[in-house]
Parts: sequence; C-alpha cells; structure tokens
Amino acid sequence: MQYDVIVIGSGPGGYVAAIRCAQLGLKTAIIEKYNTLGGTCLNVGCIPSKALLDSSEHYHNAAHAFATHGIKLDNLAVDFGQMIKRKQEVVDANTSGIAFLMKKNKIDVHTGVGSFKDKNTIIVKQTDGEKEITAKSVIIATGSKPSSLPFLKIDKKRIITSTEALTLKEIPKHLILIGGGVIGLELGSVYARLGAKVSVIEYMDSIIPTMDKGLGRELLKVLKKLGMEFYLGHKVTGASVKGKEVTVTFDTPKGEKQELKGDYCLVAVGRVAYTDELGLDKIGITVEERGKKITVDEHLETSVKGVYAIGDVIRGAMLAHKAEDEGTFVAEILAGQKPHINYNLIPGVVYTWPEVASVGYTEEQLKEKGVKYKTGSFPFKASGRARASGDLDGFVKVLADATTDEILGVHMIGPRAADMIAEAVIAMEFRASAEDVTRASHAHPTYTEAMREACLAATENRAIHI
Repeated sequence: MQYDVIVIGSGPGGYVAAIRCAQLGLKTAIIEKYNTLGGTCLNVGCIPSKALLDSSEHYHNAAHAFATHGIKLDNLAVDFGQMIKRKQEVVDANTSGIAFLMKKNKIDVHTGVGSFKDKNTIIVKQTDGEKEITAKSVIIATGSKPSSLPFLKIDKKRIITSTEALTLKEIPKHLILIGGGVIGLELGSVYARLGAKVSVIEYMDSIIPTMDKGLGRELLKVLKKLGMEFYLGHKVTGASVKGKEVTVTFDTPKGEKQELKGDYCLVAVGRVAYTDELGLDKIGITVEERGKKITVDEHLETSVKGVYAIGDVIRGAMLAHKAEDEGTFVAEILAGQKPHINYNLIPGVVYTWPEVASVGYTEEQLKEKGVKYKTGSFPFKASGRARASGDLDGFVKVLADATTDEILGVHMIGPRAADMIAEAVIAMEFRASAEDVTRASHAHPTYTEAMREACLAATENRAIHI
C-alpha cells in the first residue's frame, strides 16, 4: 500500500503529525504497536496521572479544607478501586477520541510493530503475520520509556516505574521515591494526599532541578507541609525486595550509608528515547550512544532524506506539547510551507498543587549569558482571588531585559499556573515588554492578575497590591 506519509507511533507527536498531514491533503498512515492509540501520554502518562492528581486533590481538600469553607463531612474515606476505575475511564474516553479523529481525517491505522525495510518501506509485524507499506516520507514518533539505574532491577511489583504506579491495587503505606523531578513529585503527591508516607531521595541538591531555583524551594516547602520527606544530595546505591518490603540504600552527601524501608519503591529518574525496534541500522541511521536519541537537522529530518523524527526520540525536553508542535512542523514542511518553532518558548509544567510552570530563561541562565535583567515578583497571598479560594502558596516572577523591558522569562508556582503560563508564552511569542502586559486589562478577581502585578513590579517597582 502506497502513502505520501507514514507516521510510526501514535502519541501526541505522532497523531498530531498524522492529522496535520491529512489536513494538508497528504495520504497518511499511522502505525501503533499497542491496541489503543495515544502513546505514553494518553495511556500511561499525562492523562491518567492528571486524573489521579485531580481525584486525590478532591479527597485532600475534603479532608483538610472543606471545614474552613463551612462544609462538614462524616466518615470520609477513599475508594481507591473507584479512583483507579475512573482514571481508566478517562483514558478510554481520550484514546477512543483519537481513534475517532483518525477516521474523521481518513488516516489508515495499522496495528503492529513498524520497522524499516528501506527508507520508503515499513514492515508492520502483527500477531497474524507481516505486511509492507510504502511512502514518500516517514515520520518517527516512537516516544520514550521510563529510565532506570543500571544496578537497580525493576520487578514491576514492589520496585516500580510510573507505569505501574498508575495501576496499584492499594495505597502504599510507605512509598520510597527515587528522583525529585516532575514525574516522581506528581505521583508522590498523589499518594501523599491519600495518606501514604512518601520519602523522596534526590541526587541533586534541589527538586525540579532544571527549573528556576526559586520554584524548587517553594515547591519543597509546600510538599513538606503535605508530609513528604526529602533526602536531597543523596546517592541511591541499591534496592532489594523481601516479601512485601523494599529496602533502599543510599549515601548521604558526607558519604555515610543509610537505608529506608517501605512497601513500594517508585523509580522516577527520567525517560529514555524508545528506538529499539525501528531497524534504524537498515537505513543507516545511528542513535546517540547514551540517550538513544536520533539526530535531526533544523527541519527535523534525519541523516536519511525523507525520514523525519519528532518528540521524545530527538533532542530537547520530553514534553507532549513539544512533540505536538514538532508534528505540526514536519507536516507543514512536507506540504511546502515554512513553519517555525521557538524552543525557548515551550513551557514546562509540574502538576502538583500548587502547580508549577515556567517559560523562557531562568535567572541562572541569564546570569550565565551575561544578560542584564530586572525582576518583578508577586505573591499569591496578596491576590484577592487566591485568598478567596484559600490558595495562598506561591508567586509569579517575571524577568525582563533591563534596557528594552522585553519579557525574557516567567516562572510561577500557584493555583492554575499550568493554565496561566499560556499568557506568558503568547506575550513572549510577540516579544511583549513587561509594560505591554501591565497595560492589558485583566479581569478581577482572577489568578492571572498576579501575572500583571509581577510585570508591574518589574516595571519600575509599580506593583499595586504589595
């Protein structure tokens, strides 16, 4: 069967690439090894984790905040089975939605493992045999899988990854979390809200170490209030299972030996590109030695003409929305258009509560570049909307060029920061100054007024409400 484009992988990058190709008049096929579409994000990543985050947040608020609002409850309890069931219902609704979009856009779906026979021919291995399909262009969008530590065996029962953490049959009594990054902290906060003791062991001296340091410090304070305990600057040396007990050993910053015992250990030390089954060697593509990522040029084309790669299998942050942007980008390149992506303006988000969001440069990066900048900050405790909802933790920080006032970075931790960061992204795409944002009317009372106030603070320290 002949196509204009074959997309391998149906995650956010792959399915968006396929839809955009189809919209542009290209005959398109998509290959997915699993029986449901949507990749890691929809099946065992972004969507199910957010479903559990929301459910656990409702329970935590009912247990700890409702009385303040004049709402009294008796016999409050967690039906964990129902929580997991609802999570799966959310996943099923989303994945079936992607299947609908494939039909709507007349995209052929081939279920099986896709691998290269040559640069234009893909072998699809299915349960009942193989078939070959061909195309002028191929887009690799096979995503990533959880990474691990070489000396630590994942048994998927007691020593688990994020995938297994989404389908546990019980709430852990003591969850030991290896890694203080986004994935670990989100899932750790889910189980901490539900009553588990959660201990986080992080090799670096701060949590969410790739984001603005101030965000990490504030989130640490908030998560400690939730009851989570942290061992920062500690190096994990091993983990073993005996019955239902996991023992994790680690070294302190001074080299002293310590251990923790719990009933589950979640290993969340990042993700690695998944390129194993593609047969890249058959067409002359080599991957990076450690990260297994595929090298691409400025058009996201590999070293083999007509073969492109997007999302987690190439350079940059492993984010669903980055993959989506790249999927659209490649589709438009194939259609002869001239799209662009500003990688500096792809936001990062942590879906704890309060949420954490960031876009653009951090203060550390600006100092390293020698850029003169000014900063403005506004705390949510001074926000009328946040005070009304009781969400007083966190702040918005705006970094602007000292001379031109152009916004260079925005970093926030607070209620609905994941949604609020979009204003910063749009402003920076149009190279707005901090004063430009201050001159735009913001509805009152809203959380987004904090963005305006932070911009006012960066503009000759003109913040009104602090």
